[in-house]
Formats: sequence, structure tokens, C-alpha cells
Amino acid sequence: MMLSENSFTPRSDEELQKLTVGELKPHNAPITIVEYDPSWPELFEREANRIRSVLGSKALQIEHVGSTSVPGLCAKPIIDILLVVKNSADEPSYVPALEAAGYRLQIREPEWFEHRMFKGPNTDINLHVFSEGASEIDRMLRFRDWLRSNESDREKYAQAKRSLAKNKWRHIQHYADAKTSIVREIMDRANDSNAK
Repeated sequence: MMLSENSFTPRSDEELQKLTVGELKPHNAPITIVEYDPSWPELFEREANRIRSVLGSKALQIEHVGSTSVPGLCAKPIIDILLVVKNSADEPSYVPALEAAGYRLQIREPEWFEHRMFKGPNTDINLHVFSEGASEIDRMLRFRDWLRSNESDREKYAQAKRSLAKNKWRHIQHYADAKTSIVREIMDRANDSNAK
């Protein structure tokens, strides 16, 4: 399936700035995609241990998600980490501790499951924070587990990512949004399989 920049409506700079903590900086380049790196799980474990040491029992769940969590799948060389806390909207309960450890709050999306996203202190990560019980948690884990076990969909996703990555993207979020249709198609199959 070939996807193009024209198959979705990109969010405006103004829309993205509302979600961005600090200044929104344009990317204006293709996306760098690399082959799977076996060191990615180790980088995840190092960050997960650091997050646990900082948050203790406030970290209800920490998972390696996104393409770097799927052996054999090409990816942007950025480790996606899912952190579940009691209430992600209650920033005073966890943000100061993460910031003291060098994590930077970069995205705040109250309308999308109260999602927060941090960048890491010395490893290129996206730390996604959601509240306990948010449906997005299950969706992210189901997508990861499906790609880990389904070679055909893993290859379809890799092809779509490689094709899209070649375009020049004003913002990396535009690239992520452009993958929505292939992600939805794969999730439909994963959900159908789960229902059987």
C-alpha cells in the first residue's frame, strides 16, 4: 500500500504549537529510518530502570512500544516508552521528579487521553505518559504484540514507513499522522484476530 503526504490533512503549526511545551521547531526534512538495532531493548531497559528509580510506585507500568520494540522492524532510532501513572493530568505528582532526572516535558494533549510526552536526558526517547485505564494503552500494546507475531503486517508497515519517510515533512508529527491509515488497517486485523 503506497501512502503519500496528500492522503491526510496535516495539522497546522498553530494546532501543533498548542500541544507543544516550548517552541515548536519545524523538521523540514525526510525522516531517518534505520534497520532494527538489537541494542534497542537494552536502551529501553536502561531508561525503564531510571524511570522506576525516579518515580517508584507511581510508575504503574512501563513498556517498550513503537517500532523499536518490534524485532526485525525498521524504525526511527528513537525508543518509544509507555509510562502509566494513576492520573497523567495530575502533573505535580510525577513531572517534577522526571524533570529533576533530566526528562523534558515536550507535548501536552489534554484532549487525547491526557497524553504527555517527554524527551530523555541522554538517550533519544519519546516517553508517552497515560492515565491508568486509558484505552490507548491497550491499543499500543496490541499493535506492538501483533507486529511482533505477524510477519506479513510487519512487512506492510515497514514498506509504508519507508515510502512515507522519503517525503520532506514540515513536522515529524505530520509523518506520524500520515501513518494513521496503515496503522488502522493493521489494528483492524489485530482486533479481528483477538475477537476470534
